[in-house]
Amino acid sequence: MEFACSFVPKLAGAPAVQIRVTQTSRAGWRLKQHTSQTRSFRTSTAFFREAPGGAPTKVRGQRKVFDSVDEAVADIKSGSTILSAGFGLCGTAETIIGALAKRGPESLHSLTAVSNNAGTAIGGGLSPLITGGQVSKAICSFLGNNKALEKKYLNGEIAIELTPQGTLAEKLRCGGAGIPAFFTPTGVNTFIQSGQIHQRLKGGEVIEPGVARETRIFDGRIYNMETAIHGDVAILRAHKVDEAGNCQFRYTTQSFGPLMAKAAKISIVEAEHIVPVGELKSHEIDLPGVFIDRIVQATADKIIEVKTLRSNEDPEEQGKNNPALARRNRIAKRAAKELKPGFYANLGVGMPTLAPSYLPPDANVWIQSENGILGMGPYPTEDELDADIINAGKETVTLVPGASVFDSSESFGMIRGGHIDVSMLGALQVGANGDLANYMIPGKVFKGMGGAMDLVSNPDETKIVVLTDHVDKSGKPKIVQHCTLPLTGARVVSTIITDLAVFDVDRKKGGLTLIELAPGVELEEVKQKTGATFEVAEILGRME
Repeated sequence: MEFACSFVPKLAGAPAVQIRVTQTSRAGWRLKQHTSQTRSFRTSTAFFREAPGGAPTKVRGQRKVFDSVDEAVADIKSGSTILSAGFGLCGTAETIIGALAKRGPESLHSLTAVSNNAGTAIGGGLSPLITGGQVSKAICSFLGNNKALEKKYLNGEIAIELTPQGTLAEKLRCGGAGIPAFFTPTGVNTFIQSGQIHQRLKGGEVIEPGVARETRIFDGRIYNMETAIHGDVAILRAHKVDEAGNCQFRYTTQSFGPLMAKAAKISIVEAEHIVPVGELKSHEIDLPGVFIDRIVQATADKIIEVKTLRSNEDPEEQGKNNPALARRNRIAKRAAKELKPGFYANLGVGMPTLAPSYLPPDANVWIQSENGILGMGPYPTEDELDADIINAGKETVTLVPGASVFDSSESFGMIRGGHIDVSMLGALQVGANGDLANYMIPGKVFKGMGGAMDLVSNPDETKIVVLTDHVDKSGKPKIVQHCTLPLTGARVVSTIITDLAVFDVDRKKGGLTLIELAPGVELEEVKQKTGATFEVAEILGRME
């Protein structure tokens, strides 16, 4: 198809100009693009091979549905920045990732992968590309128990740029909206601000340091400047996609999908169902087709990372024969008292998720999960199990009546904006001044901060409650005068609940007050096992 038109330029005396636009076949433009590419390689190590990068050519008007996923990824270049949607293994483009891995490191290498999780310990997600040596850098918020990725990082085989989850989402949102940078309270007074999380190590030597953030003060608070993320190619999975590229997502699969599609020059979606234009009604479209360039049929099965089912057993009964569970239940039961009727609460991974078990049926507490749920329900039965509904710990959950789902940018906007009443997290250390450290032990634990830094970024509006054992596995106090581990947030914690006691924290003056003791625990034991000085309330209560 071709058309021509003439126009007269505004410049006086300039001749008339005729424009001729010709639409070529898909095979034609791909061949032309391929012949114009140049590549340069250094063969000493695959790690330092040069690659041109850049996005494939965008051709408006071509048919978006591709017959083959291999064809859809054939022109992705080495050195490209790939935005990979999904949270854990929920919403990941397994079909497309498989096709990229199939090309192998000789054909496709030196990729920068942007994803909340750069693969998992059980495989899936970006794992095939990382283990296959096709990714040279990962920008992510969480490694978790992915020991293979951690080993590659420590050996210098891959660079990792750790980015708080909410910041990652906002960087993508800005990338898609034409906003070059923004200021955020997340990560202030942490290694994010100072640039002390090094991007590349080898044998303990820093090969590529972290990048310190520029800061500014607004209304008396310090904010970090973060820059937008732009991708060459985005890969995502959707439930239904029509032939115009309009997408519909199911539940928590949309956590990063829309954000990444908008931030990339070329977006490829794998659809569980490809439908004719018009089958999706306007109110059913979560992502308009303008952001999608290529559509392929999803053929890979969904993977449930952490299958968790509801137990009908009484947790108190279970704890009678399990001291560790009894401690956790004691903490969770006391934590439930922080959740007042009508509250909106974010519950972190681990012990915080147990607190709703101790709420009365009419509590009317709305649980928020940072991967995009407001109105999270209990774990499912086998019949209720749905791979597309997971919590922040990647566990399968349910939704209560009236629940809503949304992407990660909106989720963390709720949190940073102070719309959540209380947030509960675990800890490695808590300082007497309210400092929190819960994501890294240098040289030992390198899991990433996930959404924790964002969750504590507005402590004046969102009460931060820490749930933790009083001492660690070696018997060392977790409540200390000053944190020695890298901070998640400075002066953010208001209440500490442990298996032995409850403390109020004066974040402004910097001090602890013991307000409750656990049943059977005496004051002297708490003094011995606390690494910080504290006051004792005039009326010292008992945890129920």
